[in-house]
Amino acid sequence: MTSASSAPQVMKTNKPDDISEDIYVGFVRSLFTGAVILLLGALTQGLIGLLVYWKTGAPIYIFLAILMAAASLGRYLSILRVDRETIVGYQSAQRWERYYIFWGTVQGFCVGIFAFVSLYVVPDSFGEIAAISVVLASTITIAGRNFGSRKMVIILSLSVLLPISFGLMLKGDFYNFMLGLFIIPFIFTINKMGDLVRTVLFTALSEEKKANRIAERFNRALNTMSHGLVMLSSNGRVVVANAEAAHLMSFNSPDALLGRTIHSLLMRGVAGGMLALKDCKFIEGQLTRALSEGRDRKVLVSLSNGQYFEFSAREGSQQLGVITFEDVTQRVEAEEKVRTMARYDSLTGLPNRAYFHELVVETLFTGDRDRCCGLAVLDLDDFKSVNDTLGHPVGDGLIYAVAERLAAFASDTVKVSRFGGDEFMIFIDHVEDESHLTGILDRIFAGLQGEIDVAGHALRIQASGGAVISRVRDTEVDAMIVKADLALYKAKELGKNGWRLFEATMDEAFRSRQLMKADLRAAIETNSLRVVYQPIVTMDTMRIASCEALCRWEHRDLGPISPAVFIPLAEEMGIISEISHFVLQAACAECARWPEKITVSVNLSAKDFRSRAVIDRVRNALSTSGLAPHRLEIEVTETALLDDKSLTRQYVEELKLLGVRIALDDFGTGYSSLSYLHKLPLDKVKIDRSFLMDVSQNSRSLELLKGVVNVSRSLGLAVTMEGVETFEQLRILSHEVKPDLVQGFLFGSALTASGIATMSTTVWPFAKDMQSAKREGTR
Repeated sequence: MTSASSAPQVMKTNKPDDISEDIYVGFVRSLFTGAVILLLGALTQGLIGLLVYWKTGAPIYIFLAILMAAASLGRYLSILRVDRETIVGYQSAQRWERYYIFWGTVQGFCVGIFAFVSLYVVPDSFGEIAAISVVLASTITIAGRNFGSRKMVIILSLSVLLPISFGLMLKGDFYNFMLGLFIIPFIFTINKMGDLVRTVLFTALSEEKKANRIAERFNRALNTMSHGLVMLSSNGRVVVANAEAAHLMSFNSPDALLGRTIHSLLMRGVAGGMLALKDCKFIEGQLTRALSEGRDRKVLVSLSNGQYFEFSAREGSQQLGVITFEDVTQRVEAEEKVRTMARYDSLTGLPNRAYFHELVVETLFTGDRDRCCGLAVLDLDDFKSVNDTLGHPVGDGLIYAVAERLAAFASDTVKVSRFGGDEFMIFIDHVEDESHLTGILDRIFAGLQGEIDVAGHALRIQASGGAVISRVRDTEVDAMIVKADLALYKAKELGKNGWRLFEATMDEAFRSRQLMKADLRAAIETNSLRVVYQPIVTMDTMRIASCEALCRWEHRDLGPISPAVFIPLAEEMGIISEISHFVLQAACAECARWPEKITVSVNLSAKDFRSRAVIDRVRNALSTSGLAPHRLEIEVTETALLDDKSLTRQYVEELKLLGVRIALDDFGTGYSSLSYLHKLPLDKVKIDRSFLMDVSQNSRSLELLKGVVNVSRSLGLAVTMEGVETFEQLRILSHEVKPDLVQGFLFGSALTASGIATMSTTVWPFAKDMQSAKREGTR
């Protein structure tokens, strides 16, 4: 075998400018294939030369026969000596093309000399026919055999056809001369045919290369997806699968999935004990329906080993169905963890206030409506002194111990909750009468008695309580809580360490509420309410970025009334939307006068989202004030989402079309479903202050807060942390949690509109302290 370095250096050849190196190398390699035809040509040409000698007796034909046979045989052997795999790269291909041209030129001139001698030197009619036959046979193969080298085609067509053309013209007569002249155009024809073959093959190779490149990119993209993907043909069989699909379904390669149906793939899970047969049928039905209906559908699948897979089905193009799936175990576990921690108190593990309210409401709407139920509120006596004298960790230990003792009484009919701080709530279903409720509560209070040891401190549990009994048909949870609170206040008035049942004489508080309702309605009608603004500060710059509009009521006799008092009253009276409208109009008007960089946030109640009028009110407020829509943020509560999810979502989307921003307010106090963050067109999540209360002492609370922030941010949502009251909380937020915005009493009380305008360029004085703390934290 001949090496590339030993190839003859006969003539210089240049690679065509219009083809790539790999195609040029391929063309040169094609010259060294099919050599056996040259061996047949050597035999045939030698025999024809001898046959002419036999006919004419001219010795020159013996020489020409040997010459043609030797040239063809030499060219054949030269091709056999070449290993096509050694032709790599442009330089190597050039050398081997020159080597091929040399032997081709030798053979072409030998054929041409034989034709010239037969036509002119030793003319004979049989010799002329023989010469034309040899030339005809040679020219047929010129373009097809040698298209890989344009110069070889040119040299062979000239060396084979020009001698026969000259031989005819030299005969001297008109007809032979013209015939020889007419042969010359065939030289150009053969060259054009060679070019055409090269062009056709070049185009085919280029398109194949392009298709392979596209296929390679598609394959790379397909097999680097984090999701498993299969594509189904119209008959429901897998025609495309990626590597992740094979991995998730425990196949060795994607090819093993091809030709299988969804049913057979799911049955693998059934056979392996990972999936129940009924679940297999349900999943197959859901995916098949989605593909047939042309609608996107997602199915979450729980496997027996604790894993969760999410399947998504959609109809693709050209009647191809697309199914993607992924292991979402971590996401589901994270959602469940956040959901659990948002529903249950992080210290005691008892249901929190919102979840307790939800559980009680669900219980009241089931069963016999004529039965009685009871509700009790418990409050630890002098708990503040424990925190103040022994510290919050000891106080938390006391709370935990009380929760443990109360949890022992929990059952299907008794629900226990930590309502917040040192307050606990107990709901008792199926109460026969007052004596029955009294017996239950006496046992509970007796179970609380005694001393406990908390961090070496002997503490005696002492609590006060208030209770109410009511018929389910006439019961509202909030009304029961109010009555139980009234009874609790009475118990504390009577010396604490005991409980009282609500009595009619305590109803005076309700009459006071009625008077306050009338005054509140009058205040709204006379525009006696006012709006103040709580600064919302950016975490990075410690400057005001936005403000939350808050309503305030100054009673003519009682003085300032807390929003925690009059807002629930307004909701109870059904006039909360009027307050929302008043605050919205005032906030937009004031914000329009503030610097452009400051925005305003307005809370809308659940009742506001029960009517399309909310859209018109927001639009009118923007139009009247001239405020740019992006400077207004509407805060939506989880309560509004629970009331009527589909309608609320529709109204939120319409508000979003106006250009205003949407925030989910008090996240963590309600149902706290992550589906809200995923499905609603939100811009921001405002995390409730309850997440921050013990974040400096409880690492679990800190991890929960960080998890909520990270989940929200991964969904592209800005994060505001509410209830920042101490520098320590701000420091932890800056170092560990890193929300986008913060608000709370640490930045002062709510300001008037003019106060916000004045403070718009102010940097809070402890911003430098925050920078110092950051530097120390990075050492």
